[in-house]
Amino acid sequence: MIAALRAGDPVVLPFDTVYGLVSNPSQDAVRRLYALKGREKGRPTALVAAKVEHLLVELPELPESARALLPGPVTLVVPNPARRFPWLTGTNPQAIGVRVPELPEPTSQIVAAVGVVVATSANLPGMPDPRSLEEVPGQITEGAAAVVDAGPVLGTPSTVVDLTAGEPRILREGALSAAEALRRLESAVRSG
Repeated sequence: MIAALRAGDPVVLPFDTVYGLVSNPSQDAVRRLYALKGREKGRPTALVAAKVEHLLVELPELPESARALLPGPVTLVVPNPARRFPWLTGTNPQAIGVRVPELPEPTSQIVAAVGVVVATSANLPGMPDPRSLEEVPGQITEGAAAVVDAGPVLGTPSTVVDLTAGEPRILREGALSAAEALRRLESAVRSG
């Protein structure tokens, strides 16, 4: 599994929210991941790390406010002033999505061994998010270099929070309620 990721091959892993299609963050690996999923080239995809420290290696300018929600079932859209990983940012290279989920085993060990990965739900565009490996489309499991079955997961995608402006904005409510996400951010600002 780790060797497949390092080689740039996509794999299917269980996450804290849904089953994900994962690759290393190189441009070529991401191209293969997008092709397997049928994802449009201009769609953004998040960097995922097992620990905040691993994410900071790739994105040292991660805002302190983002750390109030990490780890957790959130995808944060944060400023990307160095325009890192432009092939992941979609049409806005000045912002990038990041996640540090509370990963189940063995996903946690796999992601930690690689450092950071790119992950998107292991479904086809417009289809439901997969709660189990059985719900991942056959063309994805067959095209992946490896799959891990850890049984059912939550089945609700991550909450997406935009931290690129003055006030945080909830772009998609998911596994963490919008109210709780905003409460944690406000608490971090007060204590900071």
